[in-house]
Amino acid sequence: MKKYAKFGILIAIIVGSIAWVATASIQSSKTYYVTIAELTKMGQQASSKRVRVGGDIQEHSIVRTGNTVRFNLVQESKTLPVVYEGRDPLPDTFKDGAQALAGGRLDDSGVFHAQEVQAKCASKYAPKPGMAPEGLQKKIVNKV
Repeated sequence: MKKYAKFGILIAIIVGSIAWVATASIQSSKTYYVTIAELTKMGQQASSKRVRVGGDIQEHSIVRTGNTVRFNLVQESKTLPVVYEGRDPLPDTFKDGAQALAGGRLDDSGVFHAQEVQAKCASKYAPKPGMAPEGLQKKIVNKV
């Protein structure tokens, strides 16, 4: 019985260690999505937790200096200054007016330091409101 008890204890230690590592890695990679208004209301939690905040890139706010990119996110009437110093290059869709999602932390001065930035430009791929896609417009015109 002693042999089985030692084996059981060893298995329990291994399984416990794996569960602890898995739980710790999940907690560290957890990211909350918030609006700019919610971010400003978070107070000290915004600097201690990793959060993702989204908005539109303000026109003429993108400033590139070496590996650092500064820009403003706008959501409703709120503006958030963002500094990106990540290793990954920014996507091609990162342009004025595009929708962006930045992941990082807010510092004490109100500047959001992003480690990752995702951008999309839905207006580039979607037809204008009330308009059919270009290929479909030609078919409609030819039928009339």
